[in-house]
Amino acid sequence: QVQLVESGGGLVQPGGSLRLSCAASVRTFSGYAMGWYRQAPGKERELVASITTGGTTNYADSVKGRFTISRDNAKNTLYLQMNSLKPEDTAVYYCNMVVSRRPWGQGTQVTVSS
Repeated sequence: QVQLVESGGGLVQPGGSLRLSCAASVRTFSGYAMGWYRQAPGKERELVASITTGGTTNYADSVKGRFTISRDNAKNTLYLQMNSLKPEDTAVYYCNMVVSRRPWGQGTQVTVSS
């Protein structure tokens, strides 16, 4: 069974930075396009960043230029570097495959507030 374990969230002031990590217990991590998703209170879960098996990245307009997704296939780990954080980035952040999604992990809470 695939397990996805997110970490690295926290409370940060507007303009601050955080780096999220996602450890994936899957044998063929390098064979999956991966994404970071977020869900704010009262809103639908949305895909904010994705990375293909070849390393091509894509971002939602709301985070473009501020967030960077990356992966380390040797460590089965996905990352999200978040800079210039805004209050509207407050949400629970999750990682998952882009297609054939697995059960969601517990996510990691990001709160941007002064």
